[in-house]
Amino acid sequence: MAQVEKMVEQQQFEAQDALEERVIEIARVAKVVKGGRRFRFRVTVVVGDKKGTVGLGSGKANAVPDAMRKASERAHKNMHVMNLAGTTIPHESLGVVGGARVFLKPASPGTGVIAAGGVRAVLEVTGVRDILTKSMGSANVLNVVMATFDALSKLKSVQVEAARRGKKVEDLLPFWERRKQHA
Repeated sequence: MAQVEKMVEQQQFEAQDALEERVIEIARVAKVVKGGRRFRFRVTVVVGDKKGTVGLGSGKANAVPDAMRKASERAHKNMHVMNLAGTTIPHESLGVVGGARVFLKPASPGTGVIAAGGVRAVLEVTGVRDILTKSMGSANVLNVVMATFDALSKLKSVQVEAARRGKKVEDLLPFWERRKQHA
């Protein structure tokens, strides 16, 4: 019995090793009190397995390493599975958080990740390799990253959507995939 528990623990450690972690932002934040300002550090971390599972965590502490540890733990607890279509996303999506808006658009293979900053970090750890993005509105890094998560969470599986609409899966594939089938 103890041997089985050791194997389960070892598998969990291996699963955590497979995750890629990216620090998106380290910000010094202040709380104004009677005696002046109290400074702390806020760290935003994104964690993913490059296969469609991704998590976001934010941690605050008096020292950066403590804040990073907190953010990493929260990101691991906050993991979500996103619907991907190969190396891209199945359809266009718009994520909105506060004043930040992030538009995601699928791209043909070989395009690469056309994004910057926090959006790029989130998409790369998710496992998206071909995508076009546009960030509009607020440039607040935390809101832009959360808007990217919102856009990714709105993605629907091609198979589920085809069944819902009563169409063939091939009819809902991107044009470059349909072109391959007819050739």
